[in-house]
Amino acid sequence: MLTVEQIAAAQQAQLNTLFGFGAKAVESAEKVIELNLQASKALLADSAEYTKSLLSAKDAQEFLKVQTGFVQPLAEKSAAYGRHLYDIAAGANAEFTQAAEAQTASAQKQFASAVEAAVKNVPQGGEAAVAAIKNAMTGANSAFEQVQKVVKQATEVAESNFKAVTATATKAAKAK
Repeated sequence: MLTVEQIAAAQQAQLNTLFGFGAKAVESAEKVIELNLQASKALLADSAEYTKSLLSAKDAQEFLKVQTGFVQPLAEKSAAYGRHLYDIAAGANAEFTQAAEAQTASAQKQFASAVEAAVKNVPQGGEAAVAAIKNAMTGANSAFEQVQKVVKQATEVAESNFKAVTATATKAAKAK
């Protein structure tokens, strides 16, 4: 059976994990805020430059040239902003996933240890119940590993699609 010290250690580990998640969430929020500030400053500077260029246009042709010249860099900067935002989210997701996997592995080990300790105290004739519990644990672990693989594959596909869409949008903006 689990001792008081083991339970306290497990609770402390869970608390540390929870605070780690909180710290990572705040860190990611800070990165998003910093990115938004940088984007806002750049947009303000670009808007000022664009407005000055429009006001200094001498005729309609020059006015249209300034307008079309502003669209491409804006599209490229928007795509870059999206990539940075995605990188922040993907990085946070990777850290959360890694921590969750470590926590799950630890919980699985603790549960397996508890089952092993309980098995030692099983009365004669309880071997079938022990085997059923072990089979259930093995099945649950296999199912969890499969889910992790599927989530990882889905994440990779989503990342690949995002990169493809971003590249296409950037190429389309440059073509205009």
